[in-house]
Amino acid sequence: MLSPSNAELATRWSRLRGEQPTLRIRDAATTLGVSEAELVALGVGTTATPLAANWRSILSEMPSAGRVMCLTRNEHCVHERHGRFEDVQVTGPHGLVLGPDIDLRLFLGSWKHGFAVREPLKLGNQQGERLSLQFFDAAGEAVHKIYATDETDRTAFDALIARHRAEAPGELTVTPRASDTVAPESVGRPDSEIDVEGLRQAWRAMKDTHEFFGMLGKFKVGRVQALRLVGEEFARELPPRVLRSAMEAASADGTPIMIFVGSGGCIQIHSGPINRLVEVHGWFNVLDPAFNLHLREAGVARVFSVRKPTDDGVVTSIEAFCNRHRNILLMFGARKPGKPELEPWRSIVARIEKQAAA
Repeated sequence: MLSPSNAELATRWSRLRGEQPTLRIRDAATTLGVSEAELVALGVGTTATPLAANWRSILSEMPSAGRVMCLTRNEHCVHERHGRFEDVQVTGPHGLVLGPDIDLRLFLGSWKHGFAVREPLKLGNQQGERLSLQFFDAAGEAVHKIYATDETDRTAFDALIARHRAEAPGELTVTPRASDTVAPESVGRPDSEIDVEGLRQAWRAMKDTHEFFGMLGKFKVGRVQALRLVGEEFARELPPRVLRSAMEAASADGTPIMIFVGSGGCIQIHSGPINRLVEVHGWFNVLDPAFNLHLREAGVARVFSVRKPTDDGVVTSIEAFCNRHRNILLMFGARKPGKPELEPWRSIVARIEKQAAA
């Protein structure tokens, strides 16, 4: 039985769904002033099954389910990728899923709540359900979701849920995130206190892109702040429209790219070509059979082209941020470690830079 406060929230949500039946649960939570996890938890006993917080075991067993759809999103971008879990590696709070389709970087210290969710789904004249695993951080914000598809082994998926359901789930407790105007990573010292020349020298000496965040920490500089200060040898600010331009160019000539989208607990990566590009009501979308991307263009405040030296040559990216300095997405040319960057991708970025400067 729902507590009085939860019963009142359930009534408000039911009313909202009646008024706006197509409203996404994340947007509904914002409208109602609660977290998404709190709305999911209202279905415990009917549509939602709490999971034990053994994320390593759950992820390690995902290959048995076959093809699924993984979804990772932030406020302005949704990344959906179909495929199989293949090489799952979890060490402490960090994890990797490495495969040609499902490619994830996991930060499991942020994963606090998990549910198996069975959403009623109408298929023509028939009733069905949409089955997913949904994971949330301490504030109740979704960090990652895994959906069953027509190609999923539903028997294996159901068995996985049965093995990992919480034995004695307590009432969901969320810790509201302190509101801020900029991302914590960008709150640092004034520009005048940054050793800009030292930063440039360290940047020039990089051998691997993974050294980047350590360098930011060493110089106590925010990510956007570093991109602003380092100079055009390594970073150039571009108008937000170049995100669309880059995707259109890659689609037109078939250049395979990598698109990284992160939440607070997962970075999800697509590697390969993109084809069908569609704009719908302010969202710019990639709508391919195995990969969908939904980008809210109005949320893009700053975009940079970025060059990082490595032992394999310069690696070029396009990096987008919202007005709170939170990263929205990263784009690279598709490549493997030990291989140089694709020349067609470099040409795309150079062309975009030239057009922006004209």
